[in-house]
Formats: sequence, C-alpha cells, structure tokens
Amino acid sequence: MPIALPLTNFASVAAGLRAGMKAFAPHWGALLALTLFLIAGLAILDDYGVTTDEPIQRQTVQASLRYVASDDLAGFLSSLSNREDRFYGIAFEAPIILVERVFGLEESRDVWTLRHLLIHLFFLTGGVFAYLLARSLFRNRLLALLALLIFLLHPRLYAHSFFNSKDIPFLALFMVTLFLAHRAFKRDTVSAFILTGAAVGALVNLRIFGVILLAAIPSLRALDFLAATEWMRRKHVLIATGAFALAAFLSFFILMPYLWADPIGRAVEWWTTLSDHPHKPYGLFRGLIGRSADFPEYLPVWFSISSPPFALSLGLIGAAAVLFAAAKEPWKAIRNTRLRFAAFLLGCFAAPILVVILLNANIFSAWRHMHFLWAPFPLLAVFGLQRLASALPLPRLRAAVYGAAGAGLAATLASMALIHPNQQVYFNFFVDRAAPEYLRTQYVMEYWGHPTRQALEWILERGASSPIGTNLSGGDSIAVNLSLLPAKSQEKFAWAPSLDSLTIRHGAGSRPDLVAHRVQVYGNTVMTVERMDDLQAVYEATRGREPILNAAFDVYRLNGALALVMEPCAPSFLTETSLRLRITPVDQDDLPYWLRDKSFEPRRILLAEHGAAFDGKCVASLQLPNYPIAGFEFIWEPELLDDNAARDAISRAKAEGRPLARSSYDLYLADNELVYVQEGCDTLDTEPVFYLDAFAVRASDLPQERRERGYERFHFLFYRNGGFFDGACAAFFPLPDYPVAAVRTGQRAEGDDGDLWQAAFSMNPDPYTAAYRAAAGGEPLAQGAFDVHLLDGDLVYVKEPCGQADTEARFFLHIVPDRAGDLPEGRRESGFDNLDFRFFLNGAWFDGRCAARVPLPDYPIASIRTGQFSGDGEIWRAEFAVGR
Repeated sequence: MPIALPLTNFASVAAGLRAGMKAFAPHWGALLALTLFLIAGLAILDDYGVTTDEPIQRQTVQASLRYVASDDLAGFLSSLSNREDRFYGIAFEAPIILVERVFGLEESRDVWTLRHLLIHLFFLTGGVFAYLLARSLFRNRLLALLALLIFLLHPRLYAHSFFNSKDIPFLALFMVTLFLAHRAFKRDTVSAFILTGAAVGALVNLRIFGVILLAAIPSLRALDFLAATEWMRRKHVLIATGAFALAAFLSFFILMPYLWADPIGRAVEWWTTLSDHPHKPYGLFRGLIGRSADFPEYLPVWFSISSPPFALSLGLIGAAAVLFAAAKEPWKAIRNTRLRFAAFLLGCFAAPILVVILLNANIFSAWRHMHFLWAPFPLLAVFGLQRLASALPLPRLRAAVYGAAGAGLAATLASMALIHPNQQVYFNFFVDRAAPEYLRTQYVMEYWGHPTRQALEWILERGASSPIGTNLSGGDSIAVNLSLLPAKSQEKFAWAPSLDSLTIRHGAGSRPDLVAHRVQVYGNTVMTVERMDDLQAVYEATRGREPILNAAFDVYRLNGALALVMEPCAPSFLTETSLRLRITPVDQDDLPYWLRDKSFEPRRILLAEHGAAFDGKCVASLQLPNYPIAGFEFIWEPELLDDNAARDAISRAKAEGRPLARSSYDLYLADNELVYVQEGCDTLDTEPVFYLDAFAVRASDLPQERRERGYERFHFLFYRNGGFFDGACAAFFPLPDYPVAAVRTGQRAEGDDGDLWQAAFSMNPDPYTAAYRAAAGGEPLAQGAFDVHLLDGDLVYVKEPCGQADTEARFFLHIVPDRAGDLPEGRRESGFDNLDFRFFLNGAWFDGRCAARVPLPDYPIASIRTGQFSGDGEIWRAEFAVGR
C-alpha cells in the first residue's frame, strides 16, 4: 500500500505526458519554430536600446495607476508629458508594472530588460495565434506554419517587438482578437462572443483603430440576423451580439481610468481628441518634407517598400483571390463560411488604408501607427499561396511554389541578420539601397533613439585610448540607454558637459568635421557621435563685443552662428535647458515651403548638445541657416529668470531688513516669495535639489493628505528658479497662498546622504521679539541652556548669545496638573500632558538672540518639566513648580 500510491501517481503523470505529447506531436514544426525564435530573442535581447517614448509610456501608466489610487485628477494631468496622454489605456503597460513590483525590480537595467522581454513574448504570442487561426481556417499544418513565419519574419516589426510597447502589443492583440472572432463565429455561443468583446475592448484601449473590429463584428452578425429564417435563431444572434457589445464596453471602460468619473463626457472627449490628434509632425517622404496627409500615397508606399517582397506578393495575390472568389460566389461571401472570414480579413487590411487616404488622416513615423495591418496580411498571403498552388496541375509545380515561399522566408531572415540590430530601418529592393546616404535623403530613417545604445557602446570601446573624452550630453535618452550597460561601464562616463564632451545625434549631423562615429544601415547614417565645437575659441571671440540680446544667456552673432554665454553658470543650465529659437528671414521665400505659412523657421535646441561648462561659465554655439536673417525670437524652456527682475527681487528682499535665516544661503521674504541669496556664489552649490516645508497657520488650509503631517513639502531646482547676478546667485520660490507660520528648507544630496544644509524659521518673528524684551527684565522660573519665564500664561524661552544650532534639537515640555482629571483622556495614565515642540514653529532667532513662546493649558498646574533632547538623550533639563 505505501508503494501503490506513488506508482499510481507516476502512472497518471506518465499517461498525461504521453497524452500531451500526442496532442502536440502534429504541431512539432510550429513548436520548433517558436522555440528557435524564443532562444534567438533571449540571445539578442541586450542588443536593443530604449527609445525616447518608452520612459514616457511607463510614466503615463504609473500616473494612471496613481490616479486610480488617489482620484487626484489635477495631479494625474500635471504628471503627464502631454495632456493627450491621459487617453492612453493601461491594458498592456499595467501588467508590466505589476510584474516589476512582484519581482521587486528597481534597477533601471532590470526594468527596461523586463519590458523588452515582455513586449517580445507578446509578439511571439501573436505568432502563436496566427498559427492557430491559419490552422483553423485552412486545416493544413504547413500553411499554418507559413502564416506563423510570415507574421514573425517582418524585419521592422521584429525590431519593434523589443522596444515598441504601443504598436506591437496592439498588433499582437489584434491577431489574438481575429482568432477569437473566428472561433466565436464558428461556435456561435454567447460565451465565445463575450470573450471576443472583452478582447476588442482591450484592443480599443490600446489604440483607437480597434474600433475597426468593434464595428466589423456586429456588421457580420447583422448578416447572420438577416440570413436567419427562425425567430429563435434571430433572438440568439441579438443576445450574442449584445453580450459582445457590453463586454467590449466594460473591458474598455475598466482599462481606461480617466473615463471613470465621467464615462460619457470623457469618452466623447477621447474620441474627438484621438480621432484628430493634435500632434501632426512633418516627416521626410520621397525627398520632400511634409505631413503624411500631404501625400495620398504615403501609407501604401511605406507598406510596399518596407515589407518583405515575397510576403507582399503573396498577400496581394491572396487579396485578389478573395475578391475574385467573393464575386464568383457572393452567397458564400455573405453566409458564415471560410470565404466570408477571408473577406473579413481583407476588409481589416484594406479598410484602414482607404480611411487614411480618403480622410487625409495624419500618420507619421513611417507606418508605425498602422503596424496592425500585418495581422490579417499573413493569412491573406497563405490564402494566396494556397490558391496559387491549387491552380497548378503538377505536384512538382506546387512543390516549387512552396519551395519559393521557403526561399523568400530565408532571404528575409538573411536581410534581418545583415542589418541587426537595426531591422527597424529595413527597406526592400523596391528602393535603391546601394547608393550611400540615398535613403536618408528620401525617407525617414531611425527616429526613436534605439541606436543610442550602439553609440554608447562604441564610445565605451574607444574611450580608454581615444583623445575625444567620455563626457556626454544629450538628455534623458542617453541616461536611460547608459543604464543598460554594465555598472562598471557606466562609471567610465561623466555627465558634466565640458570641452571634451561628446554628443549623440539623430541623422548625419550638422558638422561633418566634428563627427567621430556613425551608426549606419545600408550605408546611411542614422546616428552620429560628435565632438564639441571649439567652444573656448567661441567664448574668446565674444570678449569685447556687444551682445545682440541680454537675457538669461548673452547672445552674440559670430560668423554664421549664434554664441550663447552665461557667466557665472552651473552645468545644469546646459543639461536641463532647451531653447525654442524662431528665425525670421528677410525674404519669406527663403523658407522651406512647408514653413511659409508660419513666416519663421522654428528650432528646438537642447543646449547640452551644443555647449559646454568650463571655468564657471556656459558657452553654446548654434549654426544659422545661410539665408539673410531679419530677426530672432528666443523662448527658454523652462522659462529662465530675467536678470533685471531678479535683481529687483533681491533688492526688495534685502531692503526689508535682516534675513529670516542664514545658512549656505541667506533667506529673505519678498512679495510672498522666499528668496535664497549666496554672495560669492559657488556654482556647484546650485546643483542639488532644494526642498521647502511650509507649515500652515491653520491645518485646514493644507491638502487633506498633508494635514496629519502638519506641513506641505515642495521641491525645486535652481536652474528653473534661480540665476546668477553680480557675482551672487539667487533662487526664488513662491510660498503657498494660505498663511504660513514657519518654513523649513534646505538642499538634499543625491541618494541617502541627507541634508547638505537646513534652515528652519518662523515667518513672523515680531511676537517672539516682543516676548524676549518683556521676559528679559524679569527673573526666570528656571535656568538651563535657555532661561524659562512665565509671561501672560505662556512659557517664554530666551537665550543670549544664541544661534540656529542652539535651536535645532527638539524641546520637551511636560505639564503636571493639580488634578489628573484635567488631563486629556489619553494622558491621564502617564500623569502629565506632553506639549513637546520644535523651536522654529514657536520661536525665532534675531540679533544673536533666541526666543520661543508656548501657551500653557488653562487648567491648574502643579509643576513643569522642560528641556531639549536628541537621539543621544537629554541635552538640558529644568523642573519647577508653578502653583497656578
């Protein structure tokens, strides 16, 4: 008996394994292909960088999840990069965040590697459902395997499957939904349509183009309704269709937190905003720059020149075969048959293209937003292959057709290997790929920053022996991609932009003489590593000249360029500041045609890519266009302080008297702004983040979630709120509009190193000054580090001489009443009332003196214990009878 149970279990497990192997045996080809793709994906996972959109996508979903938890709409909207991002659903990104939290991933490298892995796995899942759908449609494992391979072996989509968390999940889920729709029509059960509806709702949540299936599936059900001859059949169709629609709505609604507070109003807002998205950038197409809506052929051409030729040919043959068969047998194309579903697939492919062309809809970044067109296309290709093979009379000819398909797949795989890891720039032989830099002058190439990682790796390989240095400028994209490199590699890079800095740019670069390295595909430059210009010479050339503009930076015009100079200056003014420059020509005809409606040429410039900080100054050099220029307009992002306004604010603050506090900065108040001033400023002192804790006079004025804590915390950075004036530096931060009793402020070091400095003070020292004068002439009740007086029912603590260091330790104040019943109920067991306090909330220091004032309770008091304490115990203590 003790042996029988294990043997029985073993036998059942073995039987289960045999059954599983028997079930999967017919699909060994697909299993082998998927296994190879999975192994390959894991092997090359580290070859792909992070795109510029990925951090934004992750930030958007994190904001949505915080909104779900807090219902703080204002905070949600303020944390988005663009307000339109509120309409991005959480169907795919939220599970990624959940997996991150389950595994406790916090390191940047781990987070981005996990994201790339999950995106790629979902792409492979789309391939699995392509196989299942083709297997169900054609009842042929070889055709199903071809559908799987055609789906996965699209070079552009394959690269995007590692870093595109927008369009690849939509493509994969579109394929899943097509399979579920086919199964629902085949089984015709309410549960199958509910599942399909839930998938469609999630699809619309990812991309608005999911409405294609939201409209198409009920349209097919309408045909089933009309074809039915019995009421019970029609009733079943109506119920299943209604269940589909309800499931789709609920799925979409649940996955779109922004809609929850106002489903109808915000859904209308969602539709109107996303159906006419405000972001309409220009792009390069056939050598011309314009919006995609300017070129009716934009989408068909892009699809044709960037898809594998053999798959493209088979898909077009399949589309023609479906049209021919539907015209030949229209009744089969209407009833629930395989032909009708093939026509449905053709509609899912062709209808979006027609809509884009007819409505002049604006898409951009090649056809990235339309990647879902590839979901039905492999099935159309397999349909075309089947029809082509069946039309041939001889088995040899049919075998040749299948052999040609295999050769096409192999050729595509070879093309992908040759340009790895930049398959996102794949072009087929319909365009000239041989002429160097030809494609770059004709079409959009790399636009998302994934090759940034390759540029960083080149710098890492060459930096140790190369004279070009290893300091980088270039913004968040570089920082994120740098985090993918091994930790020891990251240590070799410095971040302050200096004269030996490097810049990583998209495209071929504006100064070929400064290019140190090119990342190329087909001999076309998609990214460059550039040396800095000779900025020290630029700076010297500005000496003795009058600037054409005095602003945050002094601006000079030098030999076809603008020189920007700030002195003194901290590196963050370069690394964190961008400039919107509007250049107005003398003759408007000199502008490119797509800008003539604006009458100026707009440029957005990251100063760190054009400048350096050295010897306490910042210098940048910007190349100008070669046409005659009438004028410039400068818009700083963030808006930098105007010199004169800042000087006036400092003068007003100093005119009001002594500073409220002295530390690394002297702190003044002017026009309800806290003013931080440091004479003889060290620019490095301006780099760490500032914090400000505002203690309200009335706790009810604080936000609800801050009332228990007693104060509201703010953070700011000097480069956003400060500037350099007359050898000093000053920062300005507005206080809240409610009455503030006291402020605690300082700067924090990076990591867990704590405060670099801190100051805490009362915003109105006058009552404490008066209390000091009134108490100073009397006899104290007790003496310790502070003399303690009784004044008008209040305890007054005074000390002379006294500085801020004497007031930093917390004060304890224990009141022993005559009658224990006078104590608050929670304090009766201890026998005393605890009125511990912080000096800066109840006192002030002035003229080398300190005074604090604390009101006593109104019940009769027997005695008082008071003093100061720290983590090491009591600093001083006084105990005295009161008899009040």
